[in-house]
Amino acid sequence: MDLQKHAQQPDSAPRTAELRASDADRDRIADILREALAEGRLTADEHAERVEGVLAAKTVGELDVFVRDLPIAHQRRPGHTSAPSRPTAGAIPMDPDDNVIAVFSAAARKGRWRTGRRIHAYAVFGSVEIDLSEALFDHQQVMIKAYAVFGSVEIRVPENVSLRGTGGGVLGSFEVDPLDATDEEAPVIFVDGWAVLGSIEARPRRGKFVADIIDRVQRKVDKSLRRHLGH
Repeated sequence: MDLQKHAQQPDSAPRTAELRASDADRDRIADILREALAEGRLTADEHAERVEGVLAAKTVGELDVFVRDLPIAHQRRPGHTSAPSRPTAGAIPMDPDDNVIAVFSAAARKGRWRTGRRIHAYAVFGSVEIDLSEALFDHQQVMIKAYAVFGSVEIRVPENVSLRGTGGGVLGSFEVDPLDATDEEAPVIFVDGWAVLGSIEARPRRGKFVADIIDRVQRKVDKSLRRHLGH
C-alpha cells in the first residue's frame, strides 16, 4: 500500500490534522512503529518505509496515516500530567551549582553549556542573561533562583521543556510564561526569586528545542535503517 497516497485528509477531518507536526509528534509515532515491529505487526520493510514517511511528514494528519491500521494507535492514552509547580522534595540541593552575578555590569550563561540542578542569578544595577535554549540537561528538574535589584534577569528556555514560576516583585516585575512539555520526561525549569525595582523575565525561545530530546527520533530511525540494510 502506498501510504503517501492516503495522506490527504477529507474535508470533514478535524482541523487538528492540519497542524504542523512537531518533533515530539514524530517521536510518538516512531515509538508506535517500533513497538509494532517488535510485536510482528509490521515487517522490516514496512517499518523502514513508514519511518521514512514519518521524517518527511509535515502535518499531524500525515503522521496519523502511518499508524492508522495499528491497534495501539486507537488505544485510549492516559491524560497528560502537568509538571508540578514546585520541585520534588530532595531533587534540588540547597547550594547552587552555578552563580551568575552582575553588579554594575552584565553577565551571561548561553550557548552550549551543561546546567546543574540549581543556578543562582544576582543582578544589582546590572543585567543577567541565562539562555538554556542550547544547554545540555543532566537533570530533569532545574531551579533558577533570581534576584534583581535595580537590574534585570532574563531567562530563555527551549520550547519542549516545562517552565514554572513562583517569585514576585516589589516595585518591580516578575514575569514567567508557564510552559508544559508534551514529553513527561522533559526537563522542568523552576524560576523563583524577587525583583526589587528591577525585572525578572522567563519565557521560551521560539524555534529552540532540547537537542537531546530531538535526537532520540533520529537515533531510532538510524537504527531501524541500519537493521533494514543489514549493517
